[in-house]
Amino acid sequence: GRQLPEGRRATLASALELEGTVLREGRLTQFVANNLERRIRLSGAPRGEPPAAATGGGGSIPAIDPGALQDVVALAGQVAAQVDELLRNVHCGLQALTALSVGCIQTYRDGVESLGEAADLSIRAMYALVARCEELDRAMQPVPALAKRIRDMKGTLERLEGLCK
Repeated sequence: GRQLPEGRRATLASALELEGTVLREGRLTQFVANNLERRIRLSGAPRGEPPAAATGGGGSIPAIDPGALQDVVALAGQVAAQVDELLRNVHCGLQALTALSVGCIQTYRDGVESLGEAADLSIRAMYALVARCEELDRAMQPVPALAKRIRDMKGTLERLEGLCK
C-alpha cells in the first residue's frame, strides 16, 4: 500500500501493541491479536447484541452464515487451483533447468574428452619430432669433417692457382 507519515505509523504500531503482539522483520510486520477466539466470536455476533460467550453466558458458538461458508469454499477451490498451476509451472521450470544442466555437463564432458585427445596427439607429435631431430643430428655428424676437407681442398686450389699465374 500507501505510505503513512512516520508519526501515523508510530501511532498505529502503538495501538496494535495494546491489542496483541507485533513482530517486525525488515519491512515485514506481523500482528498476533490477544484473545483471538473471543474476537472471532464477537465478529460473528449481530450488531448491537454481544455474544453469549462475551457476556459470560453459555459457551454456544453462533450460527455460521452459509453464504460466507460457500464463499470460503469457492475461494479455497481457487487457491487450490492456483497452487496446482504454480506447482505445474515450478515442475516445468525444474525440468527445463535439469535439461539445461544435463546439456551443460555433456558439453563439458565432450570438451574435456577432446582436450585429452588433442593433448595426446600433441605429445605423440612432439616425440616424433624429437626422434626426427635425433636422426637428423646423426645424419649431420659427418658434415664438419666434410667441411674441413672442402676448406683444405679450397686452400690447395688457391695455392695451385697462385702457382699457375
